[in-house]
Amino acid sequence: MTKEWSPRIVAFFCNWCTYTAADLAGVSRLKYAANVRVIRLMCSGRVDPQFILDALRRGADGVLIGGCHPGDCHYVEGNYKLLRRFQLLQRMLGDLGIDARRVRLEWISAAEGEKVKTVINEMTAQIKELGPLGLPQHHAQWDEEVIALAQDLRRQETAGGEAPEAAPAEVAHA
Repeated sequence: MTKEWSPRIVAFFCNWCTYTAADLAGVSRLKYAANVRVIRLMCSGRVDPQFILDALRRGADGVLIGGCHPGDCHYVEGNYKLLRRFQLLQRMLGDLGIDARRVRLEWISAAEGEKVKTVINEMTAQIKELGPLGLPQHHAQWDEEVIALAQDLRRQETAGGEAPEAAPAEVAHA
């Protein structure tokens, strides 16, 4: 019996708005996908792109970020800081070969429990369409490629020849 794959989604939620809205959704018994793990932060402005990349590296198939609506941040401009970082992150994801749809930013106020439900369900469906990201499984393959490259360079150096300049390595994507 094979178990159907279910996406793993990490959510970074602002304490004052989105986390409170998620709590409202739970208290209101709104049904949303159970495969989201929420990390509560005091402000969405505290989300560092490294957190998102680390979540993906550790096996998350998608990351959801939720914060206060622009102009309503409890820390004045934290969500604007996040927006700038998010735009940078989107460019980095493309450079890394990761579909930008795997990371989503939403402005959700404390009164929008229904929106939390909708966003989580939409994102879960979208990640199911994209399939597993599987970065941890790729690490072994990438490690093997780097080890083989290092061995080739050592062999060339011990053979008495100068090591050629390294050509850009092509990375195979599964």
